Amino acid sequence: MRILVTGGAGYIGSFMVKRLIDDGHEIVVMDSLEKGYREAVDREAIFVQGSTLDKAFLAKLFSEYTFDAVIHFAAYISVAESMERPGHYFTNNVFGTVNILEEMVRHSVNKIIFSSTAAVYGNPQQVPIPENHPKNPENPYGESKLMVEHILSWYRKAHGLRFVAFRYFNAAGAALDGSMGERHHPESHIIPNAIKALLQNTTFTLYGNDYNTPDKTCVRDYIHVLDLAEAHVLGLDQISRSEGGNSYNVGTGKGYSNEEVLSMIQDVSGKELEITLAPRRPGDADELVADSSKIQQELGFEPKHSDLRTIVSSAWKWHSQHRS
Repeated sequence: MRILVTGGAGYIGSFMVKRLIDDGHEIVVMDSLEKGYREAVDREAIFVQGSTLDKAFLAKLFSEYTFDAVIHFAAYISVAESMERPGHYFTNNVFGTVNILEEMVRHSVNKIIFSSTAAVYGNPQQVPIPENHPKNPENPYGESKLMVEHILSWYRKAHGLRFVAFRYFNAAGAALDGSMGERHHPESHIIPNAIKALLQNTTFTLYGNDYNTPDKTCVRDYIHVLDLAEAHVLGLDQISRSEGGNSYNVGTGKGYSNEEVLSMIQDVSGKELEITLAPRRPGDADELVADSSKIQQELGFEPKHSDLRTIVSSAWKWHSQHRS
């Protein structure tokens, strides 16, 4: 298949591109490089630089290449930034996706895998969180992703679009050999920030110790990026042989508190982390843990690398080798 991967120069996108190329697919990566890195793109992929908000660019791209499917990663992802700049998030995440969908319709491309988020649920009423849980986003980032999920459903009804929306819990980790890993500027995720603090001998800031959890730090379900890529392969297979139109949680069903994550990082590194406390960030839920039974039953998904030690060890290897 020839697959368009938007945001393919980013963290998750670059892992996805490598996985698809290993499977023998022809990949076109589209990325604005506002957040991504050209060197992260597999050399066997075709790379084009451009924005989902540039309609003329998208029209040219879809005219030059015939695509069998789209995997859509291109979005802004910071909860904190979305609280400060909601318009920025709705414009990029929602309007940009609609622009992609319109070109797909014009060129009869009817398969898309969409990167959604557990943030669509907001503060959960039950944990683990099933897919049919009420959707009450606590921030514009989550709201923007939920809007796109609704839009996908309408495009399915109107145009026969086949889609899978994957609601990511916390993507984490790196290639097991340390060759690929997580890079965000600015970085907002706890694992890379804590590791960088250790490597640079600086203080790590922990946001919030007043959550409604056993140790008062927020709890998250971490999914290794390699397992996340595998979920997309399974989703692509599903919409290649059926009508699709499904949403799945991608997580493990087990949550770790920030305190537990920091303890594991210190254990793996053999170093003691200096921690300072700061107020919790607006929009952060107390506990987000997936009920992942649906994706396991319907797609046969089995995470292989998502235990906390493997996640942290792979991330430590990556950051140790690529200090920046």
